[in-house]
Amino acid sequence: MKTFKAFSLLLSYPSAALQQGIPEIETVLHSEGLLDSNRLRKLLLLLAELRDGDLYDLQERYVLLFDRSRTLSLNLFEHIHGEGRDRGGAMVDLLEMYRTGGLDLDGTELPDHLPVLLEYLSTRPLQEARTVLADAGHIVVALHERLERRAAPYAAVLDALAAIAAVHPASEEAQALLAEKDDNPEDLRALDAVWEEAQVTFGPDPNAGCPVSRDILSRIDPAPARAAQ
Repeated sequence: MKTFKAFSLLLSYPSAALQQGIPEIETVLHSEGLLDSNRLRKLLLLLAELRDGDLYDLQERYVLLFDRSRTLSLNLFEHIHGEGRDRGGAMVDLLEMYRTGGLDLDGTELPDHLPVLLEYLSTRPLQEARTVLADAGHIVVALHERLERRAAPYAAVLDALAAIAAVHPASEEAQALLAEKDDNPEDLRALDAVWEEAQVTFGPDPNAGCPVSRDILSRIDPAPARAAQ
C-alpha cells in the first residue's frame, strides 16, 4: 500500500522534493484509510511542519535525532545486533527477502534502514507487510517511546506503524530496549565513543544515487520506484 511509501518518505532526510510532495502524501494517508482519526491528526501536524518549516532547520533536527543518537537509529539491526557478527547474516537475509520480492537496492542506505524496509513493504500485500512489521515491532515501539520523550513530531509515524502492525507496547522485548539509557545527541564525546567501535560497510554500492533524491511522485506512485525490471 502507498501508505508505507508515505511513511518511508516522512522518515527520510528532509528535502525540497519532500516538501513539494506533502500534498500527495496527505492524499494517500486520507484515501487508504489505515489510520484512525487521532493518529491521522498527529501525522497531519508532522506534514504541516515538514511542508512549512525552514529546510535547514528540518535537516538539522533530523540529523540530531536519527544520525547522532544511537538509541534513535533508523537502522533496525543496530538495536538488536549492534555491530556484532550476527548483523551481517541478518542483512543478507533481508536483502534476499527484498530480491525475492522484486526490489533491488540502488542507494546508499543499509538494508535494515527503516525507510528502505517501508518502501519494500509498500509493494507487498497488507497482511504480509503487517507480519514483517510485527517482527520488528519491539524496535518500532521503543523508537516511538523515545521520540515521545523528546516531544519529536516524528513519533506520530512510529505510533502509526505500531498500530498497523498491532504491536503490544508492553512486550518483554520492547521493555528490554526501553530499559537502555537514551543517549544525548548534544554530547559529542559520548557519541563518538559509541560510534567509533566499528564502521559498518555492509550495504549497497555507495556510489549509487540516493533514493530519496528521486522525484517524489515516482515514490508515491503505486508502481515500486526501484523494483527490479
